[in-house]
Amino acid sequence: MSTEQNDPKIDAHSGTETTGHDWDGIEELNTPMPRWWLWTFYACIAYAIGYAILMPSIPFLNSHFKGVLGHSDRAAVIEAVDQMKTERAVFGERLVGASLAEIQNDPELFTFAMAAGKSAFGDNCATCHGSGGQGFKGYPNLNDDVWLWGGSFEAIEHTLHVGIRATHEDTQMSLMQAYGRDGLLSRDEIKDLTQYVLNLSGQDADQAAVSRASELFQAQCSSCHGTAGKGDRTQGAPNLTDNEWLYGGTPEIIQETLINGRQGVMPNWNERLSEDTITALAVYVHALGGGEATTASETVGGN
Repeated sequence: MSTEQNDPKIDAHSGTETTGHDWDGIEELNTPMPRWWLWTFYACIAYAIGYAILMPSIPFLNSHFKGVLGHSDRAAVIEAVDQMKTERAVFGERLVGASLAEIQNDPELFTFAMAAGKSAFGDNCATCHGSGGQGFKGYPNLNDDVWLWGGSFEAIEHTLHVGIRATHEDTQMSLMQAYGRDGLLSRDEIKDLTQYVLNLSGQDADQAAVSRASELFQAQCSSCHGTAGKGDRTQGAPNLTDNEWLYGGTPEIIQETLINGRQGVMPNWNERLSEDTITALAVYVHALGGGEATTASETVGGN
């Protein structure tokens, strides 16, 4: 082998040594890596070695190297959760038994109640009532001012406690009879009642049928919905004159309701949520848009 063959070849244009690779006259330059890149690379290696020594890193067969510092993400999370619970407990104790006015007059407590209520609503209520409380067919809209069992802070909190047709011994009960399915009314009577309810809500209706159903409505429906059909919150009976519907106000849906009845259910949350969480939920739902003022009887005697 000659000395000339061992000599590095220098590219005439750039002055850089070549690798000796040549493709159709195009030669590959042996350009060294930039110095800044090399130092960054060495720094990364040093950091990785240091991190592996200080922190949990190397896996073993049944465990792993714990690291010189003994750090644990699981322990850090548990500590953070415990700290959060301690901080929340301070506000939670202040929420229990507080009236809406007391909560609203304390900006810090009200802010906490709204945040806690929104979080609890998303976890427990949004599935039925929607993430914004807009409701769905059969699940009340919590943003409007239409309430079956009352829209004051106390009424909302009570409903959260005992539920509707739930397992609580004091749960709120209402019963919409299945007039058709159970044979309580004939098909013609149900058709006439459908026209009567349409008329109550201001929709077009067969006035002859409305006249025939007048006495029937008083006999079968007025005990819950009132003689004028304006509903009764003590029984959870809807107002039939406002044209606001839980299941729908078309002739077909009203007739379906009369035939098969309606018995929606809401759980009693007192067995699943803490007292302060229920209060926070009541504050949040009350603030969604349709919250009503507390009445004198609710202030004095509760609900």
